[in-house]
Amino acid sequence: MKSPHDLVRLIAPVVVLAAGLVLWEAIVRAYDIQPYVLPSPLLVLKTLVNDWGVLSQSLGITLLTTLEGFFAAAIGGIALALLFNQSKWLEYSLFPYAVILQVTPIIAIAPLLLIYLEQQTAVIVCAWIVAFFPVLSNTTLGLNSVDRNLAGLFQLYGASKLQTLLFLKLPAALPYILGGLRIAGGLSLIGAVVAEIAAGSAGAGSGLAFRIAESGYRLNIPRMFAALLLLSLAGIVIYGLLALVSHLLLRRWHESALGKES
Repeated sequence: MKSPHDLVRLIAPVVVLAAGLVLWEAIVRAYDIQPYVLPSPLLVLKTLVNDWGVLSQSLGITLLTTLEGFFAAAIGGIALALLFNQSKWLEYSLFPYAVILQVTPIIAIAPLLLIYLEQQTAVIVCAWIVAFFPVLSNTTLGLNSVDRNLAGLFQLYGASKLQTLLFLKLPAALPYILGGLRIAGGLSLIGAVVAEIAAGSAGAGSGLAFRIAESGYRLNIPRMFAALLLLSLAGIVIYGLLALVSHLLLRRWHESALGKES
């Protein structure tokens, strides 16, 4: 049974959202604001229903790109972090370049990638670039944060490097890895959106971000808001699913998850 505090946490955001939508609708009606300036929430919802065929297809393309970039970032980031943990020389040699890749604005990289790579491949690479560093850095931090006393105990009992990695370092780093994946999920969507907008400006593309740019050019602002709504919902669902996976994996032993159930 949920406590009153839990019910407040669930109800309060819903109340704020409902109040904001009502205020938005009232302002549009009171000032007779035209749809090409600011559409009302009801018009956005109507547009979402009417244009669902086009928007849903574009949403599917964007989600597929996001998932491909996310899984590439997850596999690559965790694998490289494991290599860094086994070889400090490798970490010292390559980690600075991962930082450079992270701090370079993806909006500046996307047009170059679209020149040298096939369009869909370039969009996936953009999603991968943005999502890669959080997984790499969090996993590296987790593997390097193992309790020294436990590491010494494993060494005392003659555990091999592989045994230490599998039974000590990876379990200890799991909360860090899952935290990095939660961040990477949203960032991969951002990377895909940025790349799709760049592809749209180059005269190609069919993802949801391209529909937003296209609607802006045509002053079809209600469709733009509907597409933005879908993108926001997609980001929320991605984060929620990753948070659920994290909770299920940590709930029986890690303090961050145990505290939620107490």
